[in-house]
Order: sequence, then structure tokens, then C-alpha cells
Amino acid sequence: MLSVIIPTDGVEQTAVATLAALVPGAAAGIIREVLLVDGTRNGVIERVADVAGCRFIGYEGSTQGAALAAGALQARSQWLLFLPAGAVLETGWINETSQFIQAVSASGRDRAAVFSYARSPYADTSFRDVFRAVARKLLGPQPDQGLLIARDHYDRIGGYPPQARRSEARLLRRLGRSSRTMLHSRIVMVG
Repeated sequence: MLSVIIPTDGVEQTAVATLAALVPGAAAGIIREVLLVDGTRNGVIERVADVAGCRFIGYEGSTQGAALAAGALQARSQWLLFLPAGAVLETGWINETSQFIQAVSASGRDRAAVFSYARSPYADTSFRDVFRAVARKLLGPQPDQGLLIARDHYDRIGGYPPQARRSEARLLRRLGRSSRTMLHSRIVMVG
């Protein structure tokens, strides 16, 4: 049902945290495949993918957009879930994601979804965190909230531009408020 695409920066800890949170989704049958996308060529993520039973995708380029575009290009499912490394989905995401996919498929309307952002209760609050909270209120969802989108919809709006700076934010803006749903399930960034 879903291809989960996780761009990494060659860091094992954040990738493993996200993979661990996805295990219940794989057990429930909602996740068809997980793609770990990495351009560092240090071999760490390739080993993690091998141990976890994921697909490893190496890519050329220096932008996050290049990683996301490379993952989307290789994904096999009709629905794509983009998650940053270090993103942990809280309980309830499986049912809500399944219901969202069914509702969008039945309606025939293009819709995408992002998860509700929650700060880790163990993180220290910095000025940067306060700034991001204000930005979420004023500008809408940020790239660290993940993105759930049908492949057809993703392709129609042009996907992630590989060479553009801040391609994740650009794609969220192209979706607009009217075709974007905020899921109740929360996403927490660790690491």
C-alpha cells in the first residue's frame, strides 16, 4: 500500500529510530517497502538497510530534494510517505493513514496529508524551536512533518525538484492549504 522514503545523511541513529517506529505499520500490512536514500557513500546506511530488510538507494546530488526525488523515482507503491530520518510516528498513525488513503481513493479528489508536529519532551527549548513553532502557525506545515501523497498526485504537481533549495517547502506550498490535510497522529523528531 505504501512506499516509505527516508532520506538520510549517513547517520545510523536517526534512521534506526524512524525504522523502529515503522515496524507496527509493516506488521499491519500498510507498508509495502521502505527506501533509505543516502548520498554520503560511507556504507553505514547501506548496512542498516540490509539488516532491516529495506531498500538502499544511493543518489547523486547535494540537496534534500535530490534524495527525495531519487526515492520517489524508485518507489513501487501507489502511495508515498516521505519521512525525515529521526521522525517517530506516535501510536494511531496506522489507522488514520489507512482511513485517509481509503477516503481519498473513494473521493477521487487529490489530497495529501502531513502529521501533527510534537516536540520531544526530552528536548531543550531553544530560540530556533520557538521560531519554528511560530513559522508553523503562520506558514503552515514544515518539511519535518512528513508527507503522505498518492503517486499520481505527486507526479501531477511535479514532485520534488532535485536541484532546488528548500524543495520540501516548495512542494508543500504547491499543494496549498485546500488540498492538504493535517492528520491528528503526531510526529516527533529525535536525534
